[in-house]
Amino acid sequence: MSHIHPKGPSGKNILNLEETMSAKVVPVVTRSTELGEQTLQSGECVRKSGVSPQHTPATKIWFGRVTNEPGHRSPPHHHEEAETGGYVLSGHGRIYFGEDYKEYTDMYPGDFVFVPPFMPHVEVNMSTTEELVWLTCRTPDNLVTNLPDVPDEQLEGYRRA
Repeated sequence: MSHIHPKGPSGKNILNLEETMSAKVVPVVTRSTELGEQTLQSGECVRKSGVSPQHTPATKIWFGRVTNEPGHRSPPHHHEEAETGGYVLSGHGRIYFGEDYKEYTDMYPGDFVFVPPFMPHVEVNMSTTEELVWLTCRTPDNLVTNLPDVPDEQLEGYRRA
């Protein structure tokens, strides 16, 4: 009878539980005061990672906090092959997308949002008085490709603080 041994992180065969335990990865806590700032950005949307390849053992996920000051927005961008999930903690956000960014969807506290890979979009804080704060999760990493900017007037309903 032959046995198939799964490969471990090093690519070597894992022979038994004892060997597996000696090469274990442990939980890593990123304190709120230590969020990673070595991540790709897009304009006035500030991304800070809590779990990412930049400062944890993570290899297939980027999870962090995004903030937009009142009335601020990102330039048009997309996240390459990364799927993106978001959750709004506070504020009123809007994501513009589609031809000439004429389509949009609004987000409020407690809302989740999914943005497909390679979809050009603009992230906006619709409030001129309150910060927009949301959590964002991407696979495999926080990939950002910034695109040519558009004038504020092109974004229906948007105004700066």
